[in-house]
Amino acid sequence: MNMQDSGRLTGLEAAIDYTFKDRHLLCQALTHRSYLNEAGDRSLLDNERLEFFGDTVLDFFLSAILLERFPESREGELTRVRSSLVDEESLAGIALSLGLGEYLLLGRGEEKSGGREKRSLLADAYEALLAAVYLDGGMRPARRLIRSHFGPLLVGKERPPGGKDHKTEFQELVQARWGKTPHYVVTGSEGPDHERSFTVAAMVGDDVLGIGDGGSKKEAAQAAARNALVRLAGDSFTG
Repeated sequence: MNMQDSGRLTGLEAAIDYTFKDRHLLCQALTHRSYLNEAGDRSLLDNERLEFFGDTVLDFFLSAILLERFPESREGELTRVRSSLVDEESLAGIALSLGLGEYLLLGRGEEKSGGREKRSLLADAYEALLAAVYLDGGMRPARRLIRSHFGPLLVGKERPPGGKDHKTEFQELVQARWGKTPHYVVTGSEGPDHERSFTVAAMVGDDVLGIGDGGSKKEAAQAAARNALVRLAGDSFTG
């Protein structure tokens, strides 16, 4: 079925309170690369480029919301809360609340493996959806959508909620000890497209302090930072 010529997407547009002028953008945001691998239609595009842009759109507008909501908070505190709000679990939860999974275009293998409920896939699709709204309608509907999803999480808070994630803790520790900023390198990936896992190294200079695995690069980086923290807690690494 041609999604852009059907009424199938009306329910999703109602859920986000936005009607697309260009349904092609919405369809692209919902198209996983596994679908293209099987469709064989070179005119179709997957949602990975939109996901890339949507990550930036989300960071920009959420940063503005946090600055407005917490005018006395310092940069580090705002960075921590933003990180806690845009992690994979949070974004996947919003996607689930929108019923986003049922609208995705997936390949047969991804479908059979439970792709419609996969957290990493849902989080990526949500970011792609934000990018599609921005490109179709501009700043105002994108800002309104993000505010509607994240604003309620901040109601009644005098200070930013949420604790530090592992990457933030690791970065602060490394900077305090050695005045350096850690970086992350993807060292490997394996498995089919619908069930790929990544390995990431948490590094300080040329030294690997932690290795982590995950179903997405973000998840693997968090695992690498966690393992680096464990190592540093009982290690005499001097950098």
